[in-house]
Amino acid sequence: MNAAKPSVDEILLSGGAAENEIPIWMLAKDSALDALPLSAEQRKWAEGVGFKGTAKQQTLLPGSDGRIAGVLFGLGDGSAGEPSGPSELLIGQLAQSLPAGTYRLAQDPREPTLAAIAWGLGSYRYTRYKTKRNGAAQAAGLRFPQGADRELAINTIEAVRLGRDLINTPASDLGPAEIEAAARDLAKRHGARIEVTVGDELLDKNFPMIHAVGRASPRAPRLIDLSWGREGARTITLIGKGITFDTGGLDIKPSSAMLLMKKDMGGAAAVLTLAHIVMAQKLDVRLRVLIPTAENSVSGDAFRPGDVLVSRAGTTVEIGNTDAEGRLVLADAISLADEQAPQSMYVFATLTGAARVALGPDLPAMFTNDDAFATEMVATAASVGDPVWRLPLWPGYDCKLDSPVADMNNVWEAPFAGSITAALFLKRFAKQAQRFAHFDLFGWRPAANALGPRGGEPQVARALYTVLAKELCR
Repeated sequence: MNAAKPSVDEILLSGGAAENEIPIWMLAKDSALDALPLSAEQRKWAEGVGFKGTAKQQTLLPGSDGRIAGVLFGLGDGSAGEPSGPSELLIGQLAQSLPAGTYRLAQDPREPTLAAIAWGLGSYRYTRYKTKRNGAAQAAGLRFPQGADRELAINTIEAVRLGRDLINTPASDLGPAEIEAAARDLAKRHGARIEVTVGDELLDKNFPMIHAVGRASPRAPRLIDLSWGREGARTITLIGKGITFDTGGLDIKPSSAMLLMKKDMGGAAAVLTLAHIVMAQKLDVRLRVLIPTAENSVSGDAFRPGDVLVSRAGTTVEIGNTDAEGRLVLADAISLADEQAPQSMYVFATLTGAARVALGPDLPAMFTNDDAFATEMVATAASVGDPVWRLPLWPGYDCKLDSPVADMNNVWEAPFAGSITAALFLKRFAKQAQRFAHFDLFGWRPAANALGPRGGEPQVARALYTVLAKELCR
């Protein structure tokens, strides 16, 4: 198994153009074809097949020798969506649908780096469990667009591939140890320091809630702590939920709700994606990545509804629902991060179904105490096709987490504002971080679009990298 998939160098070609490269003309809706260097026969062909330039419409133009002479690709009127954002993002569809060959953009795109990234993301296929005979066909290659930042594009594509591969891997082959292995590989590649606390050592080092969530599984829970960058630089901490499979614990999920629970480590995948881009681009930051990773299983040793857990911060938490385990492991990691009072703390987690009910699968919820950052984040995320939407850290709901027997409950018993109360729970453990932001992700693309097939997606990683890079340039 594990049919090979094309490398980034095979789908984005460097060097000078070759004679046999096939031009791609990108046209807005109802654009005239007269300005293009087409033969009369090719224009008639395009008219005959009804090419109008509508979004994602594509037409292969025949040459006199029977080969493909060019590609017409519609950009529409800018309102196509899927993905939302600049029209360059639609180019990713071509990487999925064009026959094998070498192509070039006949016109210079307004955002060449984004066009290159879109092509790279659109070309992604998860092939680990495909046989060679049934594996992906040879890819379509694109000559690197003129003016694009090749390093940023390649680093971004490689990072997103990493995140997607992690999320797509079933829990049978990806547990806490495999998350650790991926983090160690990344640390080795970039010269980062990494420490991992495993199993009962979590109790010795005061991470009791991570241990409680993971103790029912034969796969030992752990806390991964990676650091990189110059001492004295701006401090950025990324925290990602790494629940490699979530049964719901003793408050067990129905079978239909477990079908995608391999993706419950999507927050961990997103922070590793973002960390890869940050380190590869050598941003001048002091980066810390914390991943509490465990499997929420059912056994005689599982934590129970009604149990009271003591957190790293010393506060006690009554368990109102064992299926709200992600916030428990994150709370211990947030408490550790907060001890260093980072300038910025970003938490990524596939945390609540309530966020999906409110915003759907394509639009992660963002909670933050920084209004200016929120405004910048929403605008920038839309501009790179990695959208987010802000929901409030509404203080009026904070009391809903009160418990009669402990300092707090891990859930509000009413079926309201689930994503907001989850964010408020996390915020209670971040007391010293100057900027706090939490992203409640789906971590999954339920249907293919121009930026990739159905499957895992490390949402918000590209958007937040773009914001961080902008801030460091100011």
